[in-house]
Amino acid sequence: MLEIQVYLITVLSLLLIGLYCMTFKSNMIRILIGIEIILNAANLSFIAFSARISGQVDLLGQSIVVMSIVLGGSVIAVGLTMVLNAYKHFKTLDVRELRRLRW
Repeated sequence: MLEIQVYLITVLSLLLIGLYCMTFKSNMIRILIGIEIILNAANLSFIAFSARISGQVDLLGQSIVVMSIVLGGSVIAVGLTMVLNAYKHFKTLDVRELRRLRW
């Protein structure tokens, strides 16, 4: 098995990539991809720590991560629906332009 530091470095790099996508990108689809990357980083850390604490495969940790993946997929589906409706109505996906359209 790999050392826990390898998992933590991978989680940290995924977290930084996701935060970069959420912070510096103005396209709504790229922001949703950043949210999904952060969710995957959290799932990876949960699996790594659950395997390290028990010393063997922990089915509870894996089942919680599977439920998290299902909920994350549902959230992304709702987010993409909102993006599609915003594009149909305003003809743009740029967050800066959509902020200008406030009432």
